[in-house]
Amino acid sequence: MNVASLKLLTRRPPVIIASLAMVTVLAFLGVNRLVNRFREQEKALARHLYEHGLQAQAAGQAERAVADFRAALSYARDNFDYQLSLARALRDTGRTAESETYLISLWERTPQEGAVNLALGRLFAREGLFDKTIQYYHNAIYGFWPGDPETKRRDTEFELITFLLQHQAYPQAQAELITMAAALPSDPGLRVRAAQLFATSQDYEHALAQFQQVLRTDRDNQAALYGAGQAAFHLGRYRTAQGYLRSAVRRDPQNTQAATSLKTATMVLDADPFAPRISDAERGRRVRSAFQMAGERLDNCAKANEIDLSPRSPSGGLPALKAQWLEMAPKAAKLRPPRNDGAQDEIMDLVFEIEQQTQSTCGTPQGLDQALFLLSQDRNGVER
Repeated sequence: MNVASLKLLTRRPPVIIASLAMVTVLAFLGVNRLVNRFREQEKALARHLYEHGLQAQAAGQAERAVADFRAALSYARDNFDYQLSLARALRDTGRTAESETYLISLWERTPQEGAVNLALGRLFAREGLFDKTIQYYHNAIYGFWPGDPETKRRDTEFELITFLLQHQAYPQAQAELITMAAALPSDPGLRVRAAQLFATSQDYEHALAQFQQVLRTDRDNQAALYGAGQAAFHLGRYRTAQGYLRSAVRRDPQNTQAATSLKTATMVLDADPFAPRISDAERGRRVRSAFQMAGERLDNCAKANEIDLSPRSPSGGLPALKAQWLEMAPKAAKLRPPRNDGAQDEIMDLVFEIEQQTQSTCGTPQGLDQALFLLSQDRNGVER
């Protein structure tokens, strides 16, 4: 620019100001563009590191995942997903205190977030803090879940119930199951899963009801047939158990557990002298057979434990039962149903007492003794 032009410009201040402003704006835009490009590169690098961390976590490489998630956070310090993933990875490596710090920070920002509450529930479960575990699992169940919330809440409920069962908190597990089962969709897989958990919690009544609900719409469901048979067996409903277990074995002959339970249920039914629709002769035969079997069980149990059953031994326990058995033997030999003057009930009462006391002394019996022991638990429910 020559001197004449410069003099011309100096005589026109507005032009100078406008020019400088334009230069400033262009410079600002240029710098802003560079900053944005730099930030985008940082975000891209953070995403790349985060994805690497997820891959490492999926491969069971928790330490590597921690390093990748930390690196991702160094480029995106406030990213919710990166912090949550780092907290989970820290938990998996046993650094629970640091994990808790991240999770509590996230929880304070979003206390209704289902994923954060679930992570806290799992953390406290790992630390053995029972009440806190339940608290945060409940928060997760009733919290906010983006994308298919019903499935995520249901999965969380199943996870909580499994935790309770692992700690043998059966009443609490049963309460959770009853609440969940009432809202389950008509999906056989979910119903069977809930029924199996009911059975694990020793709530066989609800387990049987859930299995039967599945069988009403899917009568060939193998898991439901076996489960219903086992639940009925535990309830002492051996006629019902026999029906379900027979179907289960017919559809899956390799199911040895079903076959074993079926054999036992059938043995109980065949040994029951109180069964309806059997002849008087058969009733008498069953009573005499049970009496003889109980006597042999008593002798074998005493021998195994070196217990003297002779009349000289102290009264009480197995020796007293032996004395009662010897006293009852003539009645058993002469038993002629139906005119037995209550002798049948008297004999079976002694049989049941022998089976129960020998079970306490010598452990669970086998064969017919096992059938008689099971029959002694609830003689009225056998035919149900």
